[in-house]
Amino acid sequence: MLINGLQKLTLLDYPGRTACTVFTGGCNFRCPFCHNPSLVLEPEKQPAISPEELAAFLEKRRRVLDGVCISGGEPTIHDDLPELAEKIKKLGYSVKLDTNGSRPAMLRELLENGLIDYAAMDIKSSPSGYAGAAGLPEIDLAPIEESAALLMEGRIPYEFRITAVKGIHEPADFAEIGAWLKKADKIYIQSFKDSGALLGARGRAPEMSAFSGPELERLLGELRRHAGSAELRGAD
Repeated sequence: MLINGLQKLTLLDYPGRTACTVFTGGCNFRCPFCHNPSLVLEPEKQPAISPEELAAFLEKRRRVLDGVCISGGEPTIHDDLPELAEKIKKLGYSVKLDTNGSRPAMLRELLENGLIDYAAMDIKSSPSGYAGAAGLPEIDLAPIEESAALLMEGRIPYEFRITAVKGIHEPADFAEIGAWLKKADKIYIQSFKDSGALLGARGRAPEMSAFSGPELERLLGELRRHAGSAELRGAD
């Protein structure tokens, strides 16, 4: 497992938990609005944290932290993810997984073995706009749909989240997402923030910017036409 980052304390990444966030290197998507292109494209050039270092940190923080968020990159591309999650669980922590949903077999393994306690799946766009939002020439939606369906079985608490990006998304995308995920417990629209170091800046990409507050409310309205559980998160 290539671990390329550790946020030692977060009160936001894991709902209801005082947690740290572990960042794994590498990703199978190329979302133009990704704000950590080096982690996605060149993980081998980033500082690495050994499993032993991570274990030592978690041992020391048992009285301070009660959760660990495994993020990326995309954690599920690593075949030893279950091993990492199991080690964290044995230290007494709850585990949250951030995923793009592209590897449902891995997600199923984690769920069936009780290795994650919360999951957040990024929904890149409507089915018709998914490939472009993921930065790929084409995409097989079947794995994405399978992962979403797995989470909606409700084995653990979960959320779907959509980063709304002007230049990537249209209001119609959100109506389409709502129809697709209408049975979801929680769907959040997140406001896009330009970090100044986006993956799309390294190549050809559409002009990207944040939707205004009223525009986000309109997107939320489109989503709620089908999915009543939808909310805004992080909007100014």
